[in-house]
Amino acid sequence: MVNHLFFEDLSVGQSDSITKTVTAQMIDAFAEVSGDVNPIHLDAEYAATTQFGERIAHGALTASFISAVLGTKLPGIGTIYMKQSTKFLAPVKIGDEVVATAEITELDAEKNRVSYKTSCMVGDKMVVVGDAMVYVPSRPQG
Repeated sequence: MVNHLFFEDLSVGQSDSITKTVTAQMIDAFAEVSGDVNPIHLDAEYAATTQFGERIAHGALTASFISAVLGTKLPGIGTIYMKQSTKFLAPVKIGDEVVATAEITELDAEKNRVSYKTSCMVGDKMVVVGDAMVYVPSRPQG
């Protein structure tokens, strides 16, 4: 289900999340779309020789789950992504279940901008942390 919240529906401290299980097909599709064909993501034989020992997901793929929270959950339809800062703390591997969360930290009523603390977790391990800002439309008048 996709939410459709307006700026007036939001408050500091509100949060929402999504859960995605990373698959090899997801990584392959992201490589195709993004053009990032680094063998650490695509070649199991090569990846086995690295510090990770196996294929890992693109950091941007994992961070994109935050976009899914903002665009479908909090606030959902009409959201315009303006800014994202991310720090990648640990690799995400095939089969990992990622929980992406966004929590509202600030509301700018003058510009309809909403700031968030964002994160992605695998189990009890933080794999991505950051901040985001989006534009959220106001409720139509009338």
